[in-house]
Amino acid sequence: MESAVKALLSNHILVSAVLAWAAAQIIKTVLVYRKTKELDLERLFGSGGMPSSHTAFVVAMATAAAMVEGLASSTFALSFILASIVMYDAAGVRQAAGQQARVLNRLIKQLRSEHILPERELKELLGHTPLEVLAGAVLGFLIAYNLA
Repeated sequence: MESAVKALLSNHILVSAVLAWAAAQIIKTVLVYRKTKELDLERLFGSGGMPSSHTAFVVAMATAAAMVEGLASSTFALSFILASIVMYDAAGVRQAAGQQARVLNRLIKQLRSEHILPERELKELLGHTPLEVLAGAVLGFLIAYNLA
């Protein structure tokens, strides 16, 4: 068991990605606390917000793969492709889904005054603005680069 933990902790690609994700989640939590003066632990594990933790995770992975295995490696190629898909999804599809959830929540709120509807609201903070994705990418790159 000790050798497995040691092997995982010596994996620069994995450690870079996980640290970038954790840093992004902590930054999100701190930024929300500074804005609202309330500790929202959902921000520590939830999606959406500044910076994109998904983007930080995959950009750190791709950066570390480039540094460890080289730009010509299959590991870097796969990491780069995955990072591209995740960033596109975060700023495109999931951002649009969050906007749709906001509209639906407003409609449901209006309908509740006339009808009995469930109190459950749709999650609105799903995706990211391009700036949140960019911030996640910069964070992921810097963490992987500085761990090298």
